[in-house]
Amino acid sequence: MSIMKISPEAMHETAHMFSIDNYHPLTAMFGRDETASGLGYTIYMVFENFEKRDMDIAKAVFDPHGHLEYETLTKLVPAAAWFEREIKDMFGIIPKGHPDPRPLVLHENFPEGFFPLRKVVRKNQQERGKREYKMRTSDGEGLFEVPVGPIHAGIIEPGHFRFSQAGESMLQLDAKLFFTHRGIEKAVEGKTPDEALHIVERICGACSVSNTWSFCQAVEKALDVKVPRRAEIIRTLLSELERIVNHVGDIGNMPAGVGFNPAISLGGRLKEQTMRLCEAVAGNRFLRGVIVPGGVRQDITHELIVEIREVLKKVRFGVADMGIMFKEQDSFQNRVQTTGIVPKEVAVDLAMVGVGARASGFAHDSRKDFDYGMYPELDFEVCTHKSGDVAARLLVRLEELEVSFKLVDQLLKLLENCEDNTLKADLAYNGPRESWGISESPRGSNFHYVALDNEGKIDRLFVRSASYANWPAVPFAVTGNIIPDFPLINKSFELCYACIDR
Repeated sequence: MSIMKISPEAMHETAHMFSIDNYHPLTAMFGRDETASGLGYTIYMVFENFEKRDMDIAKAVFDPHGHLEYETLTKLVPAAAWFEREIKDMFGIIPKGHPDPRPLVLHENFPEGFFPLRKVVRKNQQERGKREYKMRTSDGEGLFEVPVGPIHAGIIEPGHFRFSQAGESMLQLDAKLFFTHRGIEKAVEGKTPDEALHIVERICGACSVSNTWSFCQAVEKALDVKVPRRAEIIRTLLSELERIVNHVGDIGNMPAGVGFNPAISLGGRLKEQTMRLCEAVAGNRFLRGVIVPGGVRQDITHELIVEIREVLKKVRFGVADMGIMFKEQDSFQNRVQTTGIVPKEVAVDLAMVGVGARASGFAHDSRKDFDYGMYPELDFEVCTHKSGDVAARLLVRLEELEVSFKLVDQLLKLLENCEDNTLKADLAYNGPRESWGISESPRGSNFHYVALDNEGKIDRLFVRSASYANWPAVPFAVTGNIIPDFPLINKSFELCYACIDR
């Protein structure tokens, strides 16, 4: 993996060169403490390069005893906004001129001067007072605020939403998240990849396969390990099963925003069928415990192949029925069409991923953009729509489900014809290594970066989930809509709290 070392002053020029006016999206931007090696604090910038089907990576090196600041990249690359705020929270490196300098991850209950991802966190750093966090609202005659959360009536995780209203119309939304940050990236420091795996695959219940696969990819690429073909087939199959489970659940959840109960019930029943199938395949309803560094832990038998075909045939018919229900229900179509629009230019500027990007005409899908798993050998097309509304995000999911059903058929045939029964390659740790992995989760691309030390233990893990890339788009989507449509708009993205609270 090639990494360009630059000075903090060269970050703007490098970002402009890599992004090509945002055509190549910013996948990740994160900090690392490399003071032990004499390098200092560093900021990595990772841009996707569609032509090379690879990543362009640069890291800016900061003297730990000098001025830990640089000119913000957010004005040049809007997708950098959250990344820069998080780096400031975790490492104390300040993006000068950032349009929103508030904390992102560390709220008021964390003291100033506390930088948890530095290798040495001094006690006196935790005794410098409290942080301030002021919600952003609109002022004016006839305007009022509607606070929602962070504790909600349902079982969802905490998130605070502050609406500025003119009647029912939402003029502005400020979202405050990261209430349950778990410090996973810190917790895995000093662990071997095998020891960290149990934690990584539990970052999020909905994206267990994609998190695990991205993590294992990063480790395998760092160690120059080639995964056996049979293991790659099984990994790709699990990824598509995870997509089916989540898309089925999501199209069943979206009608809850308008009280369309028959669709809610059918979606719930279909999701339960697919989750029981996952338990049969992996021994776990969330498909945990199968993907490991070097390959997979267990095979998929002929009996399981038969069961997968039988169950998905029934689910496929059920999904088709749901599509008809949505299409024929005029009141439902009235609620979803032209609601919660994200224009393509916003999707591109924010480097959105997954369903959120593709529903706005931004054909961003790591299964096509990168060569991993069995996807280069599979026949499929990326599903896109242009309207960028709730209806488009629903249609993308319905169409992607049909694509996934066909992909599973192809993968099962590959599995039946695969003569090599090797499931796992051996890993050898020799010297400090680093690399990245990416996979397409049900919500979009899931990026992991892993740096290993001389003993093969994790020096730095960085995780950028699809939800992290898409949450900043929600305030754009709700503006100008009525507040009763917020649950519908929010459910159409179906973003995760746990994935960002890693």
